[in-house]
Amino acid sequence: MATTAGRLLALLGLLQSRAEWSGAELAERLDVTDRTVRNDVARLRDLGYPVDSVRGPGGRYRLGVGGKLPPLVLDDEEAVAIAVGLRAASAVTGIEESSARALGKLEHVLPDRLRRQVAALRDATSAGPVNTDSNVDDPAVDPALLTGLAAAIRDHQGLRCWYRSEPLEVEPARLVSWQRRWYLVGRDVGSGQWRPFRVDWLELRTPGGRRFVPADPPFDLTEFVVREVARTGWAVHARILVHAPASDVLARINPAVGTVEPVDDRTSVLVTGGDSLEAVAVWIGMLGMDFTVREPQGLMDHLAALSRRYAEAVGGWHG
Repeated sequence: MATTAGRLLALLGLLQSRAEWSGAELAERLDVTDRTVRNDVARLRDLGYPVDSVRGPGGRYRLGVGGKLPPLVLDDEEAVAIAVGLRAASAVTGIEESSARALGKLEHVLPDRLRRQVAALRDATSAGPVNTDSNVDDPAVDPALLTGLAAAIRDHQGLRCWYRSEPLEVEPARLVSWQRRWYLVGRDVGSGQWRPFRVDWLELRTPGGRRFVPADPPFDLTEFVVREVARTGWAVHARILVHAPASDVLARINPAVGTVEPVDDRTSVLVTGGDSLEAVAVWIGMLGMDFTVREPQGLMDHLAALSRRYAEAVGGWHG
């Protein structure tokens, strides 16, 4: 039988993992008697943990709302997963320090065996540069803004904002993190249309908008963000005539790159974009297909400069 302290931690872990347990189920999982379960529940209550009794056959228990938070009870895989997530988050612009502090606190409260595993993982890994597909710095993430938007979504509270210096009122529905960017998906009150909004382009206004009754969108919100950002959400937009069937282009591109419109059996149009002309040029160059740039003019000029640079690089190489 486990020690009393260890058994109490195990009991707390069980109560955290499910909404409700019968006394018999807890006794079986802990390999103790029903009487021991009742005594351990009483000990937890004495320590300030809100364990509620629920009427039912054999007695039932659940962890109540409020009171002191239970100690962190993690198994090996859970501890490693959280450490990896926090380690990765430390490379996200704007929350680097918060993630590092959280990882330090996690290590502080873990048992020695798990602390050694997490510390070994931390010391043995390093993060490469996150922004490898653009010459534009990642936008800073404001944790206070994210939590404010999440609260508005939870409370069905409308938002009044400045969006790229334009006034906006939106009924928020979901936050989506994609391509190292945060997007707020919601219904534009002015137009009635669903739209994705880049969070780093949002500035909340006070007071906020009116409360609203949420409506279920007729599409998956995450897929909507991917599709709409490829069409309208980039700083640079481009329409590329690709000299290949749409099916061939679709087989080559990542959904993050853009959308494909068939023209005929031999050609299609790729609608794409990025945060810089350089990023767009890299993406379309990786298609491995012949293409013609239709717009914008800046991209055409940039590709012409690249063409001269590459031609000179080949012509000037003598082995």
